[in-house]
Amino acid sequence: MKNKSLISISDYSKDDILRILELAAGFEANPNQPLMRDKVVASLFFEPSTRTRLSFETAMNRLGARVIGFSDASSSSTTKGESLKDTIKMVSNYADLIVMRHPLEGSARYASEQSRVPVINAGDGANQHPTQTLLDLYSIQKTQGTLENLSIVMVGDLKYGRTVHSLLMALSHFNPTFFFVAPKEMSMPREYKRFLQEKGIPFYEQFEMGNIDKADILYMTRVQKERFSDPIEYERVKNTYVLKNAMLNNTKENLRVLHPLPRVNEINYDVDANPKAYYFQQAENGVYTRMGIIAAIMGLK
Repeated sequence: MKNKSLISISDYSKDDILRILELAAGFEANPNQPLMRDKVVASLFFEPSTRTRLSFETAMNRLGARVIGFSDASSSSTTKGESLKDTIKMVSNYADLIVMRHPLEGSARYASEQSRVPVINAGDGANQHPTQTLLDLYSIQKTQGTLENLSIVMVGDLKYGRTVHSLLMALSHFNPTFFFVAPKEMSMPREYKRFLQEKGIPFYEQFEMGNIDKADILYMTRVQKERFSDPIEYERVKNTYVLKNAMLNNTKENLRVLHPLPRVNEINYDVDANPKAYYFQQAENGVYTRMGIIAAIMGLK
């Protein structure tokens, strides 16, 4: 993993994934370790973000790194017409590591090909979000005690949801069973279903929000308005699935509700007090997981 970019979750083997989760647990137990006090990390967010950007920057600060960059593309030279290639080539002269979010699919892979230093993909359009996947895996492992043989129900925007795409690929190492709950317009893309079929991993598609009683993990997602070119289509599907507290009554004791956040209205506020709600702890786990990813890539652990 040392000096290797993290662009897709498929860049990591099962052993790599387990190593990151081990590092995350170590950083959770002891979060202030200035292993990067002589390093500079560039945080380049061409797309709005709260949790991902702040948890990355918290991770960098807890590791003692100095942080440069921008949280809004409008404050960068892209507004003057500078290409992504030139931006990355320039910034890689200044930093030891680049963390980048960009709205275009494939932009992170392209950036890694132009950069002199490793690049971490913090989300590229509807494509991949590998660090979210690793924090999701850490959250699942913490709450379930294992990653093996779990039933995972994924609900909502499975077409554009990069978090579910990456998570599906990562969990394929651990013998899961998937239930995909989405309207036809938002269903899991064919290439990911083909991926599961080739691996012999069972999955079931449904339009109604059933099978929650079978779930170990209920992974809710929002319908992402920013991915729609047609506002009428968004309005038609945005409220299709809403999780209410009463719906958790007859579920398994070990069930945990995850959500990559931000939520809009797909989880009622009455769910927040339920001990099965885990999405805020999940967001906290992002700091420790991203510390583990950075430490592994920089060869510090």
